Amino acid sequence: MQIYPHSEFNHSRDRSEQGLQNLLDRLVKTMQRDELVRQTTNQLRESLQVDRVVLYYFYNQWEGQVTFESLSSQEFSILGSTGPDDCFNNEYAALYLAGRVKAIADIELEPIESCHRDFLRNLQVRANLVVPILIPKGLWGLLVAHHCQGPHHWSPSDMEVIQAGAKILATAPYILES
Repeated sequence: MQIYPHSEFNHSRDRSEQGLQNLLDRLVKTMQRDELVRQTTNQLRESLQVDRVVLYYFYNQWEGQVTFESLSSQEFSILGSTGPDDCFNNEYAALYLAGRVKAIADIELEPIESCHRDFLRNLQVRANLVVPILIPKGLWGLLVAHHCQGPHHWSPSDMEVIQAGAKILATAPYILES
């Protein structure tokens, strides 16, 4: 057993307590962020009257996955899904970095890349609305509304509502710090 001078012991304990406090602070911020995302996706799904609203989070440059979803029915769950690697490239990323809002009323009638159409079909998507979540560091994620049971006309107010949701997320302190 090693005996430490009193001041060295207190210094070690202070560092340990500081580390624990930092961990607790990060945990609280994560919980606040998650609750905000959950509330936002739920409110958007109800407001837009769609089957699914998801947050597609970029954990790496143009690599991401669905980390949150609000569903009208559990059968529409795609939690953990990743995007089509070949379809989401620098060209699309640049469009979303510039603030692109993409509304597709019916994927079967929209002139889109076949890999994109196949990807959306795989996710049971018939109509989708996508807006970027832009923070000062860049493209943090995409907020996406899906209607799965049929085509869905997206009104200008639908686009404004989902853009407002993206702005709420983009300006939240616990998202800006992530």
